[in-house]
Amino acid sequence: MKFVIAPDSFKGSLTAKEAANAMATGIRRVFPDADYRLVPMADGGEGTVQALVDATGGQIIHVTVHDPFDQPTVAGYGLLGDGKTAVIEMAAASGLQFVNDQNRNPLVTTTHGTGELILDAISRDVEQIIIGLGGSATVDGGAGLAQALGVRLLDDAGQELPHGGGALGRLARIDVSGLEPDLSQVKILLASDVTNPLTGEQGAARVFGPQKGATSEMVALLDKNLSHFATVVKRDCGSSPADVAGAGAAGGLGFGLLAFTTAEIHRGVDLVLHFTDFVHQVAGADFVFTGEGRIDFQTQFGKTPLGVSRMARQVVPGVPVIALAGSVGQGVVVLNNDFTAIFATPTGAKELSQAVADAPDDIVQTAENVARLIKYYQK
Repeated sequence: MKFVIAPDSFKGSLTAKEAANAMATGIRRVFPDADYRLVPMADGGEGTVQALVDATGGQIIHVTVHDPFDQPTVAGYGLLGDGKTAVIEMAAASGLQFVNDQNRNPLVTTTHGTGELILDAISRDVEQIIIGLGGSATVDGGAGLAQALGVRLLDDAGQELPHGGGALGRLARIDVSGLEPDLSQVKILLASDVTNPLTGEQGAARVFGPQKGATSEMVALLDKNLSHFATVVKRDCGSSPADVAGAGAAGGLGFGLLAFTTAEIHRGVDLVLHFTDFVHQVAGADFVFTGEGRIDFQTQFGKTPLGVSRMARQVVPGVPVIALAGSVGQGVVVLNNDFTAIFATPTGAKELSQAVADAPDDIVQTAENVARLIKYYQK
C-alpha cells in the first residue's frame, strides 16, 4: 500500500514536517510495511520556506538585512534542494513580528529588507525565486524593496525619498537605471491568495492598513500616496499593475514586484504542490492524508488541504483523502465532496496550552485509529 502524507503546519504546535511525521508514525503502527511519501505542505504564508526546504532537502540561509524600521536583523530564506530555487517569506524581514504597540506606524515601515533578501539570493546564482506575500508590517507598495534593488525614488529636489508609504506623496520621478541587472535573468513567482488591487475600497491601505496600526487618517493618506505612486510608475516605467489581482498583497508589495521585476502571481498552494513534485509523489497512492491546525468552511476558499485533495484526485481519481485537524469548525459540510473524512485530533476537552503540548501524540493516535478502520474494512 502507498500512503501520501501532505499536511500544512498545525500553527502554534507543529511544522508541516512534524505533522507529517506524526501521521506516518500512527499509520505505521498498523501498516508497518507500506510505502510512505511525506510531502510537507504550505500555502505561501508562514511555514512555506520550511515546508519546501524540508520537502526538497534544501537549506536555510541566514542574512543580516534591515527590518521594517530600518534596524539590522537576521532573516532566513530557503535554498531548495536543486540549488537553483530560492524561497522567501517577505515577513521574515518585513513582517508584523517586528511591530508592537509602541512602534506601530505603517507610514514609516518598509519592505527594504525583503529586497535585500532577493539580492542575496541572486548573488547565489539562483534561477528562480518564490516569494510568499503575507504577514507584512508595511503599506509602502513595495517602494522599499524597489529601492533595495537599485530603483531611485526621487522628490522635486532630486533627493531619494525616505522609506515608508508616508513619503510616497512627495515622489516626483523614478529612475530605474540602477536596477539590479541580474533581476531580468531570474524568474520570480509570487505566492498569494490575496486578490486585492493596490488602491481603493478593497486596496492595500483600506483593507490591511488598520491591522498594521493605521488610523483612519493614515489609511486615507496611504491610499492617496499609493495611488500617486502608481501614477508615477505608469508615467516613468510605461505601465502600472495597480489593478492586477494581488497587487495589494502584503501592503502593496505585490504591486512593487509586478512593476519592477518579471514577477507572476500564483496561488500559494499551487506553487508548493509544483515545487514538491506532488504529482509524481501521489501517483499510485492508495490513501492521501492531509490537514492543518483548523478546518472549517473557510477551507473551501483555497486552503492547503483543499489544494492537496483536488490535485490528488486529478492524478488518482477517487483516491480516499483523509484530513486531520487540531480543530474542526463550523460549515465543514461544504467539504464533503472534497474529503473522504475529516477528523479532529485532540483527545478530549483541554486548555489551549495543553492541546498544543499534546498535539504530536494526539495526531499519532488519531492517525492510528483511522488506519485501524482502514485495515478492518480491508478484511
